[in-house]
Amino acid sequence: MGRYRPPEAPKTAVITPAGFALLQEEMNFLWKVKRPEVTRKVSEAAAQGDRSENADYIYGKRQLAEIDRRIRYLDKRMAELQIVDRPPSRTDRVYFGAWVTLEGDSPITVKYRLVGPDEIDTKKEYISVDAPMAKLLLGKGVGDEVTIAQSTGTTRILSFADQQVLNRYEIIAIDYEQS
Repeated sequence: MGRYRPPEAPKTAVITPAGFALLQEEMNFLWKVKRPEVTRKVSEAAAQGDRSENADYIYGKRQLAEIDRRIRYLDKRMAELQIVDRPPSRTDRVYFGAWVTLEGDSPITVKYRLVGPDEIDTKKEYISVDAPMAKLLLGKGVGDEVTIAQSTGTTRILSFADQQVLNRYEIIAIDYEQS
């Protein structure tokens, strides 16, 4: 019996202008800086003789393969992305690019921005529009309430107990600033 895995659901092909610029910056760095540097190291290692036992040569070839794989992915992905550079016609609802401020049951306030799957960044509080939480928020307005079920897995000796914690949040602000 094989290890069949169903194909991954296609990612939403939208991105902010800043996110697209970051992808272009990464592509330029890989193509114009990193790849030539690694290629030079591989050719220097190859000049030393026996390649079968040359760790620098083998490691460099693997690095080149990874760089080339990432460049191919970025090239293909950037070709299919649609840059969304303006807010939607209804800015009173949550859509792509929105900053959403949520207030929880306890007096905790969180702020997230809905972005494309290629620009997720937890440090900046960016979440993908494909994420379950974002899907709950899409189309909602200020004052609407969403309930998010978070599972907390606890490992026991022989079984896995999955408990769900329900968190209620109210949308208290929606903003489409371009920061």
